[in-house]
Amino acid sequence: MFTSIRPDRDAVALAVSGLLGGLLLWLLGLHTQGGRSFSAPWATLVPLAAMAGAELLRRTAPRTALTIGTVALVADQATRGNLATILMFTDVMYAAVLYGTPAAARRLPVATLLITVASTIGFLAWFRKPEALLIGLVIGLVSFVPAITGVSVRTHRAAADAARLAAAQTARLAEMDRTQAVIAERARMARELHDMVANHLSAVAIHSTAALSIDDPETSRSALKVIRENSVEGLAEMRRLIGLLREGGEDDAPAAAPTLASLDVLVEQTNVNGASGGLVCTLEDTRRAAAGALPTPVELAAYRIVQESLTNALKHAAPGPVVVRLAHGDEVLTIEVTSVFGNRPGPTAPGSGAGLVGMGERVTLLGGTFDAGAEPGYDDDRDGDGDGDGDGDGDGDGDGDGTKIWRVRAQLPVTEGTMRE
Repeated sequence: MFTSIRPDRDAVALAVSGLLGGLLLWLLGLHTQGGRSFSAPWATLVPLAAMAGAELLRRTAPRTALTIGTVALVADQATRGNLATILMFTDVMYAAVLYGTPAAARRLPVATLLITVASTIGFLAWFRKPEALLIGLVIGLVSFVPAITGVSVRTHRAAADAARLAAAQTARLAEMDRTQAVIAERARMARELHDMVANHLSAVAIHSTAALSIDDPETSRSALKVIRENSVEGLAEMRRLIGLLREGGEDDAPAAAPTLASLDVLVEQTNVNGASGGLVCTLEDTRRAAAGALPTPVELAAYRIVQESLTNALKHAAPGPVVVRLAHGDEVLTIEVTSVFGNRPGPTAPGSGAGLVGMGERVTLLGGTFDAGAEPGYDDDRDGDGDGDGDGDGDGDGDGDGTKIWRVRAQLPVTEGTMRE
């Protein structure tokens, strides 16, 4: 199907300017040569008009424009010649390299160079005069120089396009990194907020339910005392978190990150909060004293995992022991928290599952492993019944009543070489 090719504005301007300039030179009688086969004055106008037509196609159809321009230039040599025709041909050659196909951009400079060299040698052999070198120079200026100029401009444009593309890609990657950083920071803040406040709010929910459901003054007084203590501590931790988030705060100095050294306080607090629910929390720390200090991220993650596990025990565990175990060996810190898995009598607090997700995220960020769920149990075989739990009931869960346990287990690498950035 035929498709019309509309020349751009620059091509029209060049074609009109070249045509009018050539007509002016023709009217003034200025020609580039004489004594040709077609010496009639009007004959010079034919190649001039053809070259102006080629200029119209310089960008939309550069290959066609170069073909027409080459024929027009050869035809111009058979007339008295017009300087405007030659000048327009140089622009057509330049445009053919700049706007043509990559193959044309590679071949035209080589072809024009070979034509220039061959023409120079041919005219030297024909005329046997040094002046023949001038003919070769003119041919090179008309063909090779525009072609090599087009290659240079095309190369620079390609480099500029590549630079712009790289800049755009860099900007997109930077925006993606910024978005991911914001998402990661929001997730970190959500974990910190959940771990810092959920423990206290769970105790408040459980004891307030107990105070409302049990019509006993002493029970209500004890519950209100626990509620007040947890409310004050939760408010203080909220203030510390807000102080960390506020920029330029003068009175809100960042609080030190909690460490495993304060686990005994956390366990004691759990015993106080869980006494009404029949929970008895103990800490078994078998870490070697010579193991050395743990990296701060590991200390914080381990503390938060224990804190969240104890919070879940307050909300969901059945009456019985809650055991926190710490072990350090083979460059791995192992944290285990076990509690009785079963129906819990009395008041409970709702859960959303965000705590388990947060614990898993903390462990993943440090390159460790995490597992949580109900299972038969483990421990030792101090009772001699062969189940390995030490309770004497033979079920292997360690609680003495045949129920299962809920176990949270995390292993964190403690060396810089094995931790993830």
